[in-house]
Amino acid sequence: MKALNFHHLRYFHAVAECGSLTTAAATLRVAQSAVSVQIKQLEASLGVLLFEREHKTLKLTEEGRIVLEYARAIFQTGGELLATLHNRSSLFSKKLHVGAVATLSRNFQLRFLRSMIEAMDVEVIIRSGGLGELLTALEAHRLDLVLTNTPVRAAPGSSLRAHLVDKQSVSLIRHPAWPAKRKFRFPSDLVDVPLILPATGNEIRQSFDVIVESAGIPLLIAAEADDMAMLRLLARETRGMALLPTVVVADELAAGTLAEVCPVPHLFEHFYAITCRRRHPNPLLLQLLHG
Repeated sequence: MKALNFHHLRYFHAVAECGSLTTAAATLRVAQSAVSVQIKQLEASLGVLLFEREHKTLKLTEEGRIVLEYARAIFQTGGELLATLHNRSSLFSKKLHVGAVATLSRNFQLRFLRSMIEAMDVEVIIRSGGLGELLTALEAHRLDLVLTNTPVRAAPGSSLRAHLVDKQSVSLIRHPAWPAKRKFRFPSDLVDVPLILPATGNEIRQSFDVIVESAGIPLLIAAEADDMAMLRLLARETRGMALLPTVVVADELAAGTLAEVCPVPHLFEHFYAITCRRRHPNPLLLQLLHG
């Protein structure tokens, strides 16, 4: 088995991080031709192409991204060695890159990722954003998975895959200072109750609307929001009754700062992990989804 030439790897790392041969050569203070030769020698040694040209720019192949992750880890380890010799240590050697829709329940994220976060040799990097931008980053292999509560229907031929990883009950929640005079009867007792609801495009909201419309119940909507944190705040600070997954308000329910009026029958929030099919998936991802 051939030994890895770390000099070649250093040049590759510079090109991958800089994004071009010219910039990398300037950073390394060598001729551009010398960098190009080193990259070709590394590709020949590994037996794979690391870059492909796209519109006059260099783009990493999937194998190139894998090599870059290892290169980063190798050079990070070198830095850790120096730090350790100076009595400064770093525990993390593996990385899991997670995208999470900005409005997604933080409680769910923590529950789902806890095993990885608590692993002493794993660093979990969580990036929040809109679903579209996160899926773009996933397809570009900058993320290992995207967490969302929106079902993603991939186009034919797409490499995206949706995994249903959890579902949580949905309840009507209110401040405990406004207790009901008797046991709440759903849905008939919704009449004239100010409601705090997820925005109309939300999957929970759509299902809830179907339920109450089928029962012929007129709704009094006090507020709508597309952010679960805002819905939770409105439930705590107003007299309205909020429609929320119980996982979102688990801490408040346990502390008694919010109270569950009643669960909504047959209504759940579904949580998905979106992945992108790869020849070489992150082993941590397989462990998270199937372990």
